[in-house]
Amino acid sequence: MLFPTHITMEDHTSYTAAKELLEKSKRILISGHLSPDGDSLGSMIALARMLTAAGHDAFATADVHALGKPGFLEGVADIIPLRRLKKRKFDLFIYVDCAAPNRLPPEVRPFAEKLPTLTIDHHATSVSAGAASIIDPEASSAGEIVWRFAKWMEWPLDRATAEALWVAIITDSGRFAYDSTRTGTLRAAADLLKYGVRTAQINDTLYCSFKPKAMELKRRAWRSLHIWKNRKVAEVTLTRDDFREVRGSKADAEDVIEIPRQVARNEIALFFYQIPDRTHETRVSIRTREPHDATLLAKRFGGGGHLRAAGCTVKGGMAVAKRQVRKAVRELLEGKLKPPEEPAKEPVKEPTKEPAKEPAKDKGAEPNGA
Repeated sequence: MLFPTHITMEDHTSYTAAKELLEKSKRILISGHLSPDGDSLGSMIALARMLTAAGHDAFATADVHALGKPGFLEGVADIIPLRRLKKRKFDLFIYVDCAAPNRLPPEVRPFAEKLPTLTIDHHATSVSAGAASIIDPEASSAGEIVWRFAKWMEWPLDRATAEALWVAIITDSGRFAYDSTRTGTLRAAADLLKYGVRTAQINDTLYCSFKPKAMELKRRAWRSLHIWKNRKVAEVTLTRDDFREVRGSKADAEDVIEIPRQVARNEIALFFYQIPDRTHETRVSIRTREPHDATLLAKRFGGGGHLRAAGCTVKGGMAVAKRQVRKAVRELLEGKLKPPEEPAKEPVKEPTKEPAKEPAKDKGAEPNGA
């Protein structure tokens, strides 16, 4: 069995806490972020399969109508639709590839509030929360972290689980092209190949096959291309009407952000879009190249993400969002955009010490510290 060779003491501590939490739990619910991408969906499916094989009743949940291209994965049929969660009972909630609870689907947030939680994430803006957390901002993907934890737990993998993790890793690492790709990423990928991952078939499905509505959305995005700041900044736009007219979803526009990134000398790429819901807001996908930090832009509007890939939601219509984001982009280019101030933390209160109890000598109690 191939084990990760870069497990730190901090990793070991977080893995141990996660293991203890899992051992106390029988029925487990797993969710990713809103509109799950390949990393979120692949990690959810892999976790659910491995936990089920380990004797738990583990279920992934998502909007089954918005899975996009990764929806071909084996295990999708076992996902609980969000609308069917109300009467279900669980004793542990895991959220994966999600930097904060407010990025979870609204239907699962009550579980995150009421149940013990385990967080598995790789976003730079992720914060440890809940009963246990496994967070590595340097990992290429949540899938890489799940693979590492699975090896530490000595869980067996099969082809379907390996393919789910493969999709998680390649989609978030840009097929091993992004800066987040490191030796651990390739080590994980090499191990997954041992289980018969159908790499060519997966590549064709994800990157070489598009539905007509996805092609139409991409065509509309190309027509909206706006380049400014001497090609340093490029942006594309899809409105609610665009999505409604082609009957598409965000999953059909997953790679639209690559259009502005393809402009020569581009440093900051933006994708403004409005999905057909009732909220009066505009969402923004952000991609940057050195030396710019995408999270600085995202944090300005309450979002987050990674150094080179981030996102946020701006309250207001398209015109308002573009005006505010463009102003922040100019500040970023001029080196004037500063991270928002962290809220002041309340002082930690010392727990009240209870008087020490005498050990029960007649029951063979182990001495303290055993």
